[in-house]
Amino acid sequence: MTISVARFLDVADGLQPGQFTVGDHGSISSLSDLDPTYKRLLDDPVTAIVSVTGKDGRSNLTPVWFDYEGDLVLLNLATHRKKVEWLRQNPQLTFALMNPANAYHWVSIKCTVRREVSEDDPEEGPRVTAQLDRIWTKYTGNEPPYGLRDPSINERRVLFELTVDRIATFGRP
Repeated sequence: MTISVARFLDVADGLQPGQFTVGDHGSISSLSDLDPTYKRLLDDPVTAIVSVTGKDGRSNLTPVWFDYEGDLVLLNLATHRKKVEWLRQNPQLTFALMNPANAYHWVSIKCTVRREVSEDDPEEGPRVTAQLDRIWTKYTGNEPPYGLRDPSINERRVLFELTVDRIATFGRP
């Protein structure tokens, strides 16, 4: 697998010709090869903004908890949410992770849905629940289980496994 990486010219060292444009392109063979300056945004509890295409063809932006395993980005959603329907209709989405301490340090990840796994699947369902518990702990510091499940609607979860198509990076911490 090869992932294209566009490195934008940033303003960390002051004004420069061509700033905010792509300075160069490169490629990495996996997410683990991403420059540590940007990989840390994936590993730290940085809330991502995900963009999915809604029924009207317009982008829908939502803050979400971000996770990945190996080279797959993971998106765990409650099945009753509109994003689930929209992703099934248009399986392309984009994540933006911005350093909370510096808006000029970010990474953007364009993905495509590879497959989805239902929490109700007899074989793989426990993985969906375990992944939800893992990001619950990552983002809240609380012990499992995930504490925001809505029992009034028998909330069920689906895990979208996403392949990475392209990455863009900008800035330094």
